[in-house]
Amino acid sequence: MPRFFVDTANIGPTHIRLDPEDIAHIRVLRLGAKETFIVCDGNGVDYRCVLDGDAAQILERAENRAEPAVRCTVYLALTRGERMDYAVQKSVELGAHAIRLFPASRCVVRYEGKDVPKKLARLQKIALEAAKQSGRGIVPAVTMASDFRSAMTEAALAEQPLFFYENETGQNLRAVLERRPGFQSASLVIGPEGGFADEEAALALELGLSSVSLGARILRAETAPVAALAGVLFASGDL
Repeated sequence: MPRFFVDTANIGPTHIRLDPEDIAHIRVLRLGAKETFIVCDGNGVDYRCVLDGDAAQILERAENRAEPAVRCTVYLALTRGERMDYAVQKSVELGAHAIRLFPASRCVVRYEGKDVPKKLARLQKIALEAAKQSGRGIVPAVTMASDFRSAMTEAALAEQPLFFYENETGQNLRAVLERRPGFQSASLVIGPEGGFADEEAALALELGLSSVSLGARILRAETAPVAALAGVLFASGDL
């Protein structure tokens, strides 16, 4: 069923004010007078609606059931164009609560100066489309940390702070998760194409993150967040 996100200020008792772009999309879909679509307030509430002029008439209100119980923030080291697009899109589809980008020493790209808002806006649009497609109740925010240390400091605040390190051989994901069951929040830190530098891994552990392996195979930077997020959500009972 088609899905659209609106600001809560646009939601009235019986009708929802739609953006012109959404109205145009609904008309392109050629929905009949009685065909319904979903409008979501971005806070986990869905409204089943029909089009009534340039507004959506509310037929039913319900809590969105697609949001995972565990809030997973995916920390992605900067990667090249299509790889970053894929990582953001699939992380949203799987159920990431938020996506935080960060620079690392081996990143092959940099987001700098006036280009940063433009790049983040593009990735936010990818997140919006992925949220619509996958039936999400929120649109995960795509933001960027100023530097590696600040990103790791934030990530360490989660109940389950996970640093996915390609050189880790002693701890796999299952072992780490089993030591701290019942967690409600998780940070999943994923490195760039060239992996983490030794000093970055040391700093992450010093700040309180758990070094964890995704197995004996080296995954691409865009594949790792998908595998990591799927593993965490499976362990928490969401898959």
